[in-house]
Amino acid sequence: MASVAKSLRAKHPREKLYILVAKRNSGSFTYDGIELGGERVCVEIEDELQQIERRGGKIKKLSLVGYSLGGLVARYAIGLLHARGILDTLECKNFTAIASPFLGVRSPLRGWANNTFNVLGARTLCMSGRQLFGIDKFRDTGKPIITVLSDPNSIFMTGLARFQRHTLYANIVNDRSAPYFTTAIAKTDPFTDLTRIKANFVPGYEDVILDPLNPVTHLPPPQDDPEPVSLQKWASNLPFYLALTVFVPVGVVAFLLNSAIQTVRSSRRVKQHESGLAGINPESYRVNLWINEIREAVEDAYENINNAHEPEYLAASSSASDDDDTAAEGDAALAYGGHSDDDDGDHRPASQGILALERKMSRAEEPTLALAPYQFEAIRALDTLKWRKYPVWIHKVSHSHAAILVRKEKDSFSEGYIVLRHWLDEEFLL
Repeated sequence: MASVAKSLRAKHPREKLYILVAKRNSGSFTYDGIELGGERVCVEIEDELQQIERRGGKIKKLSLVGYSLGGLVARYAIGLLHARGILDTLECKNFTAIASPFLGVRSPLRGWANNTFNVLGARTLCMSGRQLFGIDKFRDTGKPIITVLSDPNSIFMTGLARFQRHTLYANIVNDRSAPYFTTAIAKTDPFTDLTRIKANFVPGYEDVILDPLNPVTHLPPPQDDPEPVSLQKWASNLPFYLALTVFVPVGVVAFLLNSAIQTVRSSRRVKQHESGLAGINPESYRVNLWINEIREAVEDAYENINNAHEPEYLAASSSASDDDDTAAEGDAALAYGGHSDDDDGDHRPASQGILALERKMSRAEEPTLALAPYQFEAIRALDTLKWRKYPVWIHKVSHSHAAILVRKEKDSFSEGYIVLRHWLDEEFLL
C-alpha cells in the first residue's frame, strides 16, 4: 500500500488527511484468515484513534482502502467498528477496493475441472484459502464467511452501507490471483475474448480505465473459418503446455511443502490469538453478527493454476443438455458446503433454484458464468450498495494483480499510476 499512501500524501496535506497503513497483517499473517485479519485491523484503527486523541487531535471522517485480500479484511473490520460504536462518531466517506476477490476465488468451472481446482485445491491451503474457496463454516452460522460478509442483516453490510461512496477497480485481463468476475462483483465477463470487443475508455485515462457505464462495444463475429483461429490459439499456448509438463511436478511439490509449513505456522498464530496471547482479547471482538435477527450463522494462497482454463457458463434454459448441466451445477453447489435456511439442511434444492433463475437471465452476447449459488447471492446483496465499478486494462505486464496499484516502483507497473490518479481525482471524497 506504499504507493497508495504516497499518492494520497502528494495530493492532500498532512493537516487535512491522516494516513494509517495497517501493519498487523504483514507478510504471512495474511494466511490466518479474514476474521483474525479484520480483528487485527480493527484494533489497529482503534489504537490509532486513541493515540491521536491523547495528542490533542480529533479524527472527524474515515475512509478505508483495501487491496486484494485486504478488501475482505477491511469489510470485516468495518463490521466490527460499526458494532463497537466507533463509526457513530465518524463521518464515513470512502470505501475503495482494488483487485479484491469479493466473491472468493472459486473459479467458474464444472465437472472434473471444478473437482480438481475448486474442491481438491481448496483443501491444500490454510484458513484464508479455505475461506476464499468458500468451503469454510464461519463460527456457528454453518455458512462460508464470504456469504456472512454479504448478508444484508449482518453488521458487515450495515457498517459498509454507512460509507458515502463505494468504489472498486478490477483488472479485466491477466489477474491470476483475483479474476475480473470476483473483483468486479459480476456474473458475466465481457473480456474473455478481447478480439470480439472494442474497449471504451474514460476520457483522460485512455488505454487503462474503462467507462463503467459502457465498458465495451461488441463486435460482429468474424466471417473467417474458425478452425485456423483455433489452431493458432493452440499453437500460441504450446510453450505454456510444454512448461506445464516440466515445471508443474516440481512446482506442485514445492507448493504443497510451502502450504504445509504456512498452515502449521498459521495454526500456531490462530491458537495464540484465540487464547489471548497475541496481544488482542478476541472476546472483545466476537460481537453479535446480525443486526435484525440472530440466525444460523478465505482461503489465502490462491495459486491460480486454473488460470489456464477458459471459464465455463450456465447453459441457456432451453438447452438440450439441461439435465447434464443441472447435475454438474449441483456438484458446483456442493463444492462450497453451505446450506439454505429453508431447505432443512439440504441446500441442493435451493441452490438449483438459484442456478435455474440465473440460466433464464443469461444472454447470448454475455453468458452467465458458472458460479456457485453463494456467489450469485453475494452479487445480489453487494450490488444494493451501488458500487462505482471501474474495469482496468493493464497492458505492460503479464500478471496485472501487482501492477494495478504499483506494488513495486518499476516501469512496467507505470499504468498503475493512472489508476491511482483516477481514484484521487475522480473518486476520493475528502
